[in-house]
Amino acid sequence: MAKSKRPAKTILNRRARYDYAIEDTLIVGMELTGAETKALRLGHGQLTGAYVTINNGQLNLINANISGTTGIRIPESEQTRSRRLLAKRREIERLAEVKQQGKTIIPLEILNQGRFIKLKIALAKGKKRYDKRETIKARNAERQINANLKRTRQA
Repeated sequence: MAKSKRPAKTILNRRARYDYAIEDTLIVGMELTGAETKALRLGHGQLTGAYVTINNGQLNLINANISGTTGIRIPESEQTRSRRLLAKRREIERLAEVKQQGKTIIPLEILNQGRFIKLKIALAKGKKRYDKRETIKARNAERQINANLKRTRQA
């Protein structure tokens, strides 16, 4: 009898694309406890306000919230703890070089598609307020164009 496949639940950092101009992405592993793994598979995590630092040649995910449920107990002090990320040494060195140039490393999404739980991180540059306004204007213009096209097709 085959195992039933559950749909993969990815946890997105929706605010990241609004606040940052994303340049390059990388997928890294995460060092988690069993309860954290189970909670992430159920979709109980948040990346809002999280960021990645490099300390002593290691990547660390700071301020990511993984909360438990009734069956999964994660103490409140452990929910936002620093979690180590797993990447190759060359990748970490390259990220450190780019970070020296003023870029930030932000988490984009937690991938839960197979046996392992991975984190997609990105090299990004912070947007200014006027850049954010331009993004909103472009998105609204795109919506208007699509709505007008849809109306002309229906008529």
